[in-house]
Amino acid sequence: MSTHLSQQTLDSLSTAVLSLDADLRLRAINPAGEMLLDSSSRQIVGEHIESWLPNNPELIQALNDTLASQHPFTTRETMLRLPNGESITVDYTINPINEGHGVHNIVLELNQTDRVLRLAQEEKMLSQHMTNRAVIRGVAHEIKNPLGGIRGAAQLLERELPSEELKEYTRIIIEEADRLRNLIDRMFGPNQPLNREPCNIHELLQHVRKLVRVESGSKLIIRGDYDPSLPELSLDRDQMIQALLNLCRNAIEAMAGNGHLVLRSRIERQFTIGGERHRLAVRIDIEDSGPGIPEDIRNDIFYPLVTGRPDGTGLGLSITQDIVARHGGLVQVESRPGKTVFSIFLPLENPHGRQG
Repeated sequence: MSTHLSQQTLDSLSTAVLSLDADLRLRAINPAGEMLLDSSSRQIVGEHIESWLPNNPELIQALNDTLASQHPFTTRETMLRLPNGESITVDYTINPINEGHGVHNIVLELNQTDRVLRLAQEEKMLSQHMTNRAVIRGVAHEIKNPLGGIRGAAQLLERELPSEELKEYTRIIIEEADRLRNLIDRMFGPNQPLNREPCNIHELLQHVRKLVRVESGSKLIIRGDYDPSLPELSLDRDQMIQALLNLCRNAIEAMAGNGHLVLRSRIERQFTIGGERHRLAVRIDIEDSGPGIPEDIRNDIFYPLVTGRPDGTGLGLSITQDIVARHGGLVQVESRPGKTVFSIFLPLENPHGRQG
């Protein structure tokens, strides 16, 4: 096999592969490795591993042991600290390469296992989202049809009634039918086309913060924690506000209006949504200090009509998921007693208008 073909094969691999010399200086790295480490080969080739992958003493020790013993080494589900300060879970394999004349090199393969687990969870969420849309459409249809019948019957009855006093009751029926129909239209608004426009996500978060402040009273502590470097996003402003409101209202109800609510924004790098890896994505966290999501419904909370509150409808989270999914994004949740975080991930668009 030619050197060119070997390099071509290496570049096509989805596994991160790095070649290091006996001094642990980088000789080569494939594109998957550059993406995993969020580093360019031009910047790190020739540099010692500790300069571009610091704070990983276990890995350094394993590399030195492999050089000394000339035996392969594999470890599973270990923590790797990236140059940007984040940590990921990886499997890695170290293979010694003897090139003759006493020169030894090593090949390091890194496979991000938490990404695989997250992709499996994401596939489940996308499948759940499709189920949600079918249920939501069915619920809307089953409610709006009889409402139309009730309204029409009330109009016919109103024409036959001789007394204005009695007609007042039919007007109430008509008005309430209209109110319920409008409510359903608002609740299932994501079925309408998105009206995208450039939006400052912090302006939206501040707007939501003011709304929930008025609704919740003075016992709740609401804090904003924003990354000022975030660019504008192309969003349907009203629908995204509704998605954020749903999450905040759920959090406030879980805390019984007394606790801490944090609205946070951050940048995520090399984030995968729907099987597509995006160079940059925005993460919006809604964090509360409530009791956490009951374990028996934790895996099903995005399904319609699933709720942990006796008076809840179980529709808010499924509608939020639908809105975010229609924006090309993803909703995730982590929950334990004292801390629940709902995270919305939205891909950033490049200057040419394509996501990624």
